[in-house]
Amino acid sequence: MKKITIAAAVTALVCSFATARAQDYPNAPVRLISGFPAGSTADISARVVGAKMGQILGQQFVVENRLGAASSIAGAQAARAPADGYTLFISSAANMINAAMSTTLTFDIMKDFAPITLITSTPTVLVVTPELGIKSVKDLTALAKAKPDTLTFGSSGVGSSTHLALELYKSLAKVKITHVPYTGSPQVVTDLLANRIQGYFSPASTVAGQVAAGKLVALGITDAKRSTFFPNLPTMIESGVPDCESVLWFGISAPAGTPQPVIDKLSRAANEALKSDEVMKSLQGQTVAAIGGTPEAFRKHMEAEQKRWNAVVAAAGLRK
Repeated sequence: MKKITIAAAVTALVCSFATARAQDYPNAPVRLISGFPAGSTADISARVVGAKMGQILGQQFVVENRLGAASSIAGAQAARAPADGYTLFISSAANMINAAMSTTLTFDIMKDFAPITLITSTPTVLVVTPELGIKSVKDLTALAKAKPDTLTFGSSGVGSSTHLALELYKSLAKVKITHVPYTGSPQVVTDLLANRIQGYFSPASTVAGQVAAGKLVALGITDAKRSTFFPNLPTMIESGVPDCESVLWFGISAPAGTPQPVIDKLSRAANEALKSDEVMKSLQGQTVAAIGGTPEAFRKHMEAEQKRWNAVVAAAGLRK
């Protein structure tokens, strides 16, 4: 009985200490580590939301770009950081794909991080060249089945979100399309416009201008529902490809072990920031939607993503 009392007292003391730390938090600048380059959707999301969180919490949120290995270098650095709330990570769909593909990662995205909030998403748009002469996903599927392996689609790299969106479509539609990896979206779009490749599952912001100008043809989006940015564009599901859902999303996570009161305080600040008019307008101007939600909802989202990409990677034989 005495042991139980002592244990309970220790637990209460730890909880009291964590709560006190959360009340004082943050009393120094907070780092947001991102594995994506300046000007990317991830970077814009981190800077816009982080700046507002800084205003809310009274400390500067500084974005640090650590490039390489599709965000895995940034993830490894963030996972090793002290679990005190002063180093956070911009987690993304790329991390779930990396975990599905690689057996050599030095961190576990599900075990080594505590989810805080899913902050933004942007739809992936399936675009093709006008020269193909098709107007719908059904047209594309019919063409790919009639001429297997003759169509070439680009991606921003092997294992990238744009690559896995293609593999998802190929698997579900049961078509054969040749994959051509590039080192980034700008190179893919350059070759699309030159008709050296025929299609691309692109981040919406990358091709919105070319679609509006008639230089590329948008066939569908890989979201569960229609996008407010492209209200007249059907989803892949509506277009006859069930379960073809691949959204580019970004969230804020902390190293595992970060005190729950700190996690909760950060989540509240992120949600408040995402509801502000200035943040929503800034994001919408970049074809990015503000999301928000609880740490628990973010974890469930990541678990669903983990299941999805494990299956796609296995079907495509991409695990290494």
